[in-house]
Parts: sequence; structure tokens; C-alpha cells
Amino acid sequence: MPYLPYHEPQIIDVLILISFFFFLAVAEWLGNKIIRAGLIGQILVGIIYGAPLGSILTLGWQESFLALGYIGLLFIIFEGGLTIRLDLLRQNLFLSVIAALLGILTPIALSFALLYAGFGHTPLEAFIVGTALCSTSLGTTFVVINSASKETDFSQTRIGTVLISAAVFDDVCGLVLVSVIHQLRGIADGPGDLGWIIGRPILASGLLAVLTPVIAKLVAGPLFRRHGEGLMARFKHVSNILLMVLVLCAFLAISAYAGASMLFGAFLAGTFLSSLPSQVHKGPFVVTSKQEGEDTPGKTPTFIHSFEHYIGSAQQYVLQPLFFASIGFAIPFLDLWTGEMIWKGLVLTVLMVFSKLIVGIVVPIWDIIHLKFQKPSSEKATIRQVMAAGWAPATLLGMAMVARGEIGLLIIQIGLNETPYLTKEAFLIGVWAIVLNTIIGPVSVGVLLKRVGTRIANDKEWGIQIKRQETDVESVVTMQQRGGPLT
Repeated sequence: MPYLPYHEPQIIDVLILISFFFFLAVAEWLGNKIIRAGLIGQILVGIIYGAPLGSILTLGWQESFLALGYIGLLFIIFEGGLTIRLDLLRQNLFLSVIAALLGILTPIALSFALLYAGFGHTPLEAFIVGTALCSTSLGTTFVVINSASKETDFSQTRIGTVLISAAVFDDVCGLVLVSVIHQLRGIADGPGDLGWIIGRPILASGLLAVLTPVIAKLVAGPLFRRHGEGLMARFKHVSNILLMVLVLCAFLAISAYAGASMLFGAFLAGTFLSSLPSQVHKGPFVVTSKQEGEDTPGKTPTFIHSFEHYIGSAQQYVLQPLFFASIGFAIPFLDLWTGEMIWKGLVLTVLMVFSKLIVGIVVPIWDIIHLKFQKPSSEKATIRQVMAAGWAPATLLGMAMVARGEIGLLIIQIGLNETPYLTKEAFLIGVWAIVLNTIIGPVSVGVLLKRVGTRIANDKEWGIQIKRQETDVESVVTMQQRGGPLT
């Protein structure tokens, strides 16, 4: 029949769904209160209600929630792209690439050292596990730095910008390596065009990363400011959300069909939109609050205001909890609890925490290099002072990249299910490290920001940086008040 007959849901199903969403909310609240990481509680609820432990939810519900959770992940990353400081991103691009490379190569090297040289697994097994653990959970990174402090938006700090961009690079490289793992089966079946299969996601990601800012700066930005801002100011939230949906869907489709990561596409969509509006003080998008944009003629709320207006509540209370619960669905909980798997998993966990924590070393090294090239003066800091001041942002950078989350579980399950090379033992050892790192990272960041978050935010080098555009706007306003010419 060409329609779905409507039936009243059974009371058991209704009560299960109500309890599931209720416990997701309670677990987040308890996690925030106890360990400053509410997402850990939501992962635990996913384990209990999902296939790993209780199977309280049917498989159909779990698959539906996994899809909705992935949409929540895309929204988390899209929002991160909307809010990231593009000026800081450009200024710290080289530093972010160095941090990302360190965070990719170190886990793979340590995985070979332990699994291949220490535990006797094959090189391909060590490569697959190392690839899974070289990733950084983008969704977890954004959620942790946004929820750790209500007073400070750490995405606006220099260290937060380096963290986010390094996590994006890690994610892109990890998903490029997934294409290699996908084709490992082909090595056994016979030779194939591995060069193109491996090179395609690299080429696609590189072209997207290069062409997006170029098109935004030279084509889309000027056209938007000349012809689009007046229309946006007329319809305000409605026109904002329509443009956001179109741009996000376009970037997701381009990324998927080109062979890049949809998560990378979501991030680029956010940065693309945030670069379009004019930053001149009379520009429609230059407002001090959402209320000003809604009430003032000729002004409009910003894209992030419209995102919060239409999507923020659904993301916070439904999609984001489902994303972290879906991570719990994918953890083979009962298989983890054997003596050999526990101790081997714990050893790998320690090494993998270290492999990301060491990324923070770029902060003091960068400070020392900057100090060496600084002009001599009476106020010039010593190396000891620089090291003492930089430990907090360095620790934040390293610990915030520890969580592997959804990307790590995705990669290692591809290695198990779609190649003949990864044994169940190596899979479980890797899962132990992924799960514990996804717990240790957010908890450590929460504790760190609770103790020294204000110090990091106020740090002259790594804290919140004054936007040059804001200074320019202030200069223009001053000239107007004095009756001077505008330049």
C-alpha cells in the first residue's frame, strides 16, 4: 500500500523512549557536576540502552538515532566553523599544521612500537589501530571547549583556534587514511588503482581547503556584500537560515561526491558563511546583540544568532545527546572484559594519551622561538618565565586532542569488518584505548579549565586576542564623532 498506516505506539515503546531521553539529560547533568564532562554520561546511557549491554532500544531505533546523532555531529562542526576566528586561523595556520602532524605521526609510531614490536601483531594491524588512534573527535573537541566554561568562549582564544584547526586537520588525515584501509582488502584480492583511490580524498580535501577561502574572498564575498546584505537585512532570520541550509547542503554534497569528509565540508561551510558579511560598522551584520539585529532597521542578526534561534535548542537537547549516545551504541562493552584485553588496552591507552599530550609541546617551542627573535628590551621575558606561563595553554592543547570518539571507532570497525587483516584481539585493544581516551580527554580538560581557564583566556599570547577589525570600527566611529573624513 502506498502509505504508512498510523498505529498508536505501544505503551512500552513510549515509556522506553521517554526514559531514554530523560536519562540522557540526567546523565549529562551529573557528568557536568561530577567530572565536568556531561558527554561521558550520555555515552554510558548509550551503552546501557543499546546493543552493547541492555538492548533496551530496538535495532531500528538505534539506527535511527545513529543517523540523527550524525546530523547533530555535522551541526556541532558547522557551528564551530561559524564561530571560529578566521583572522587567528590564518595567523596560526603553520602552527596548527605542525601540531596536527605531530598528533598524527606520534600515535601511529607508538602503535607500531607496542603492537608490532611489543605484542607481536602484524604491521598492518598496527597501522589500522594507529590510524584509528591518530584521529581527534571533532564533535567532542567543540563540545568540550564550549561547555567547559560559561564565562569564556575558548573558541575565540588563540590556543582554541590552534586546537580546532589542528583537530580538523587530524580528522581529514584520519579519514583519508580510512580510504587506505578500505582498499586493504583489494591488496589481498589483486592489484588495483590504489594511487587514485588513496590520492582522491587527499586531492579533494586539499582543493576544498584552498578554493573555499579564495572563492569567498574574491567572488562570493563581494557579491554578497554588494547585492545580498540588503535582502538579508530585510528578512533577517528567515533569509539567514535559508542561506545557511543551502550552503551547508552544497558543501556536504560536494565533499561526499568528491571523496572528502562530510565533516570537513560542514566546517568549511561554516567558515565560508562567516567570511561573507561586511565588517564595516554600518554593515547589516555588525551588531552587538541578537536583539539589535532583530529590532534595528537595516540590521540583521548574524548567522550564529540565526543558528541558535532555529537549531540551537534541538541540537543541545536532542541531536547532540543522540550523537554521544550513538558512540555508546558502537562500543563492544562485554567483549572488553578479559584480563589480557584489559591490561593490554590500559598500556595502549597510556601511550595514546601521551601521543596527543605531546602535541602541546608546540606551545613552549613556539614561545621560545618568538622570544629568540624578539628585540632586546628591559621587559623581555626569560625562557623560564615563558615556560612557566605557557604550561596551561600547552596542556589544554594536548589534553583536548586526546578524545578519539566517533572517528576512532569508525576507523577501527572498518578495519575489522571490511579487511581480513585486523584480528579481534587487536580490535579490542584498540577499542579500549579509544574509549578510555574519549573519557580521559574531556574530564581532564574540564578540570583544567575549572582551575586555570581564566588564566588561559587572559594570557597575552594564547588567550583572547583583540580583533583588528574591531579596532578599525572603533577608529571609524571616532572619526565620525569628530566630524573627520572616513577612510
